[in-house]
Amino acid sequence: MFLEPPPMAHARSNRIGVLFGMEDTFPWALMNAVTSRSGGEFEGCPVEISYLHDKQNFDYAAILDRISHDVKFYRVFLKCAAARGVAVVNNPYWWTADDKFFNNLVADSVGVAVPKTVLLPPKEHPPGTQATSFRNMRFVNWNEVFDYLGFPIFMKPADGGGWRDVHKCDSPEEFFSAYDSSRDLCMMAQEAIQFTEYFRLYVLGRSRVHIMRYDPGSPMHERYVKGAPPIEPQMDARLRRDGIALCEALGYDMNTVEFAVRDGIPYAIDFMNPAPDAERASVGQENFDWVVDNMADVLIDRVRNPRPFETTGVWPKTLVDAAGSAPISVH
Repeated sequence: MFLEPPPMAHARSNRIGVLFGMEDTFPWALMNAVTSRSGGEFEGCPVEISYLHDKQNFDYAAILDRISHDVKFYRVFLKCAAARGVAVVNNPYWWTADDKFFNNLVADSVGVAVPKTVLLPPKEHPPGTQATSFRNMRFVNWNEVFDYLGFPIFMKPADGGGWRDVHKCDSPEEFFSAYDSSRDLCMMAQEAIQFTEYFRLYVLGRSRVHIMRYDPGSPMHERYVKGAPPIEPQMDARLRRDGIALCEALGYDMNTVEFAVRDGIPYAIDFMNPAPDAERASVGQENFDWVVDNMADVLIDRVRNPRPFETTGVWPKTLVDAAGSAPISVH
């Protein structure tokens, strides 16, 4: 959803910053590409942060966020920068609120197939809670869950990433073993899609799509398949359409979307990746070059063509409840 942009509290900057952590190749290459591809109009640079004060201005025209999901201090910094008129990619407000289970509802609202999924209550009490904190909870009928999903089942955090705490369960015994190890995480249980093809897409600026054949069962550095056969044109078009539809609905300008193809239908498996892997060693030189050049162009375009501040993507217009009620109204 679009709102009028907040007042600019700083002079127009020519700096496009990158906020990053342990990455070694992508951030520096992106900064150089921003400077060179803009013909020097903009300077790609690292974001510099010390303490944050409540009257602070931010000398950046745009910031690409690669790390705030792991550092809460950075997330607050970016929310304040966005409130001062900096174009922050991706939107720190929506990213903070987003989760993978809700995204399945969004996907369904824009005609993208997703696996059957169940959200589970935490196995352990989250910090600061006790048994009486869960008076509204009722016991889970596990047979209903298993009948709905069927085995095998994938279990994963609703707001996780990087394949952390992901389990494949082939039986109730394996399911409960994985659930018992999930601590206080909010976990999803998801139907396993027995796929014949698997794709990972970079979707940048909600319009630029790069399709990569992907093998999720291989070691991380071997998952991007080299020398793969061409993609059938109809499948190529469907993947591009679905990838863009998801990112438009969610409001992400940098994202990866994974699709598992079963019976000719691509199912969106994982599409909440607002800081996706882009390191040369893991994605390969060809994919690396594409994401560097195209992300630089997206950031440059965001600054050259400012747009109103967004609270989120277009999902309030597309998401309706099962009874077909009117879209959510946002004021």
